[in-house]
Amino acid sequence: MPDGGIVLFGGSFNPIHNGHLIVARAAAERLRVSRVVFVPSPSPPHKTGTGLADAADRLAMVRLAIAGEPLFDCSDIETRRAGPSYTILTVEDYRRTQADRELFWLIGADSLADLHSWHRVAELVDACRIVTAARPGFETPDLSSLERVLRPEHVRRIEADILPTPRIDISATEIRRRVAEGRSIRYLLPEPVADYLVRRGLYRGFSPDPNQACPRSRPCG
Repeated sequence: MPDGGIVLFGGSFNPIHNGHLIVARAAAERLRVSRVVFVPSPSPPHKTGTGLADAADRLAMVRLAIAGEPLFDCSDIETRRAGPSYTILTVEDYRRTQADRELFWLIGADSLADLHSWHRVAELVDACRIVTAARPGFETPDLSSLERVLRPEHVRRIEADILPTPRIDISATEIRRRVAEGRSIRYLLPEPVADYLVRRGLYRGFSPDPNQACPRSRPCG
């Protein structure tokens, strides 16, 4: 049975799609937690690219995607915050109100190699467990960069918290591209989300950077 822990799943969710939902449930089952909270970010410090929908629209799409699922919740904590949406600030806010519950921060495998550059990363790994969602065939990258900024026991814990998740070849970038080209997005994301983004006219003018490939080590957001 779940033990009451909480997984915080941050990202742009631009838009949220079935890959995000499948990975979130897989992580919850592996970690035996009672709740997964999707935390849309207004301007993720570690994400660049084009076609970022308004935060209010991305929040609305997350809420539509998880409606009726008791395991999932959505927080607007980062979209309400002034200034950069650093992960440590969100975790600290949750720690103040959920002091008796174990907190996890879920990242995609492509983010693991860049974790050493995150804002106040040493404090972050003290405040929560960093859990990496890894697709089949994922090979742990060189973590020597983490060893320069974290204690050895923290690096070992991060490595131990790499979780296998299903292989889901769904990309938010591809969804945005298909919308812009007038192609079907059926079965790639929940139907209410698809209806919403079409009704709102989102991503119609999306023009991806041809030199910016979508990382394939996770469902892209």
